[in-house]
Amino acid sequence: MPTYISLLRGINVSGQKPIKMDALKAMYRQLNFQNIETYLQSGNVIFGDDKSDPSDLAATISSKIQEQFGFEVPVIVLKVDELKTIIEANPFKDDLRMDRQFLHVTFLASDPKKIDFEKIEAKKSPGEEIALIKKAVYLYCPNGYGRTKLTNNFLESKLKVGATTRNWKTVNELLKIALGKGNPLNG
Repeated sequence: MPTYISLLRGINVSGQKPIKMDALKAMYRQLNFQNIETYLQSGNVIFGDDKSDPSDLAATISSKIQEQFGFEVPVIVLKVDELKTIIEANPFKDDLRMDRQFLHVTFLASDPKKIDFEKIEAKKSPGEEIALIKKAVYLYCPNGYGRTKLTNNFLESKLKVGATTRNWKTVNELLKIALGKGNPLNG
C-alpha cells in the first residue's frame, strides 16, 4: 500500500482553525486510510491508501475537514518519492554557511504556469535566498521565517498556486516517518 504525506495549511496557528490531532487521525480513519501518523500539531499526516492520485486524496481530505470541522483547509498530498526528490533537490542543504534552522520548503499544490522570478526575488531581505523547482520553493531566512516577506500568501499570489511551508527539520522528519511505514523507498 502506498504511503502519502498530507500537509494541511493553517490549522492550529494562533488559535485559528483548531483541530486536535486525535480528531484528525479519527477523521483519516473514517476515510479508510491506513497506518495513520501525525507529526507535530500543525497538520502533517502520514498515511497509507491504495489510491494513486495525490490531487484526489487532497480534495477528499479537504472536503472531509470542511464537513467535519466546519472550515476550509487547503491540503497538499505528496507521494514519498516526491518528498524525497524535493529534499534531494534543495540547493541550500549542503551549504555549510547556511544554518539549517533557517531553511524552509514551501510546497506547491501544482506546478506554477508562469513565474516572474525577478519580482519574487525582489522581496528578499538581506541575507535571504530563494530557489524554485516544479512543486517547491526553497527558502533560507536567516532573520527567521516570521520576519520574511517571502510568505505563503506572497508566493501564492505571485505563483497563482496553493502553498504551505514547513521548516527543514520537519520536512526531513516527515520523510523519515514515511520511510518507516514500510515504503519500498526504505531501502
